[in-house]
Amino acid sequence: MVNTPINYIEFKAKELEDIKRFYTACFNWEFTDYGDSYIAFKNSGVEGGFEKTNAPITNGVLVVLHHKDLDAIKAKVIKNGGQISVDTFSFPGGKRFQFLDPSGNELAVWCEDIN
Repeated sequence: MVNTPINYIEFKAKELEDIKRFYTACFNWEFTDYGDSYIAFKNSGVEGGFEKTNAPITNGVLVVLHHKDLDAIKAKVIKNGGQISVDTFSFPGGKRFQFLDPSGNELAVWCEDIN
């Protein structure tokens, strides 16, 4: 059984409207807007999103893992040589943190808000 599956993939984008038009026309992806700086997509095999950026895009994808116990998996990441690159923060529906693996690849882990 997979405990921490790849659950979501985030890309960077310069112009969100251009990205929506491109992926809708080419691949029939469906989009949901979350403000002016983020769009989520579905109908692609795995859900994901695009975050608007003005910075140069050098590593434009963020693989997001899911885990039911964010504190426990964060401790395990640190114990095994990972470095926290973005500390835990909340967003609509959950919370997450981002980390660098021992080779410098950045990933994120999220869990749902439990209220």
